[in-house]
Amino acid sequence: MIGIKFAPDKKIQALIKNLDSPKWSTTYNLVYIINSKANLAQIYKTFNGIAWINYNRFLANKPVVKKNVIINVDYYRNRNLPKDYKRCPEEYLLKLELKRYALNTVRTYIQFFEHYINYYSDKEISTLNEMHVRRYLQALIRSDKSNSYINQAINAIKFYYESVLGMPNRFYELERPRKEKKLPTFISKEEILSLIDATTNVKHKCVIQLLYSSGLRRSELLNLKIADIDSKRMLIRVIQAKGKKDRYTLLSQTVLKNLRIYYKCYKPQKFLFEGQNGNQYSSTSIVKIINRSASKAGIIQKISAHTLRHSFATHLLEAGIDLRQIQVLLGHQSTKTTEIYTHVATNTFLKIKNPLD
Repeated sequence: MIGIKFAPDKKIQALIKNLDSPKWSTTYNLVYIINSKANLAQIYKTFNGIAWINYNRFLANKPVVKKNVIINVDYYRNRNLPKDYKRCPEEYLLKLELKRYALNTVRTYIQFFEHYINYYSDKEISTLNEMHVRRYLQALIRSDKSNSYINQAINAIKFYYESVLGMPNRFYELERPRKEKKLPTFISKEEILSLIDATTNVKHKCVIQLLYSSGLRRSELLNLKIADIDSKRMLIRVIQAKGKKDRYTLLSQTVLKNLRIYYKCYKPQKFLFEGQNGNQYSSTSIVKIINRSASKAGIIQKISAHTLRHSFATHLLEAGIDLRQIQVLLGHQSTKTTEIYTHVATNTFLKIKNPLD
């Protein structure tokens, strides 16, 4: 139930009568209605601008993730910024730290929220309301921002109102752009082999081979440690990947041979792939490796680390591997995410006789 407690006020009493089946509790001396998403929306819509509503009772007590990279947002606190530029509020940064969000999420949320508050450079954050959010999103649409960009902006703004200020579901009625349904891009097995053959540096070869043969995301590859390579069981342990989930994926015999050669040459200390100064390998380096090898191999299609991951899943499906097994290897939470590969796997179409033939 949703309890509504308030000081005697004729205007509020009149508005409460317009809610869905309000009842009086003699035990708690308050009005209550059924706890539902629709009723929460109705309460906000009814009392918006008239009374302050404390939503804290409805804030889910989600457990804090224990296994995670230590997030340090001091960089964002200590940046040298123009005098008139509005910084992300301290309470926003603190909440991101306490929730221990992934570094990419932290970076994205801060970037988008600062863009939002600086769009209204002449207004205090406390004065911004739902109408300001809608106008901001309208400006993004008119500037031809992608649906993904707009959704990220909404998430960053929602985080402030719902997580920082404790007003959950404040904007669940906010219109989101319809999610685009794009098919995954992949390359053929022949192109994969030519890509690997065009890569002469053993370290770079291992990077490309692992991305493809294990279906790793770029961030997962960069976070791999030496101990994550299980050569006895021929598995790779992926720790705290997307969605804060651990999983195992395949380790190829061919890749293992090259990894042993690479290890003897480069002697990494902590991460499987490290930069010149022993630091974690950078995302930019991965992009450069793939682009350089693709150019040498004469592959015209633009490819990325995720293209290799898509190719891994597509080729497994074409080889008759069960969709559920592919889901586990990729670390997808739902089979619906994995099912998209059925739209691009050639064996799906080879079984269909063309009506013209």
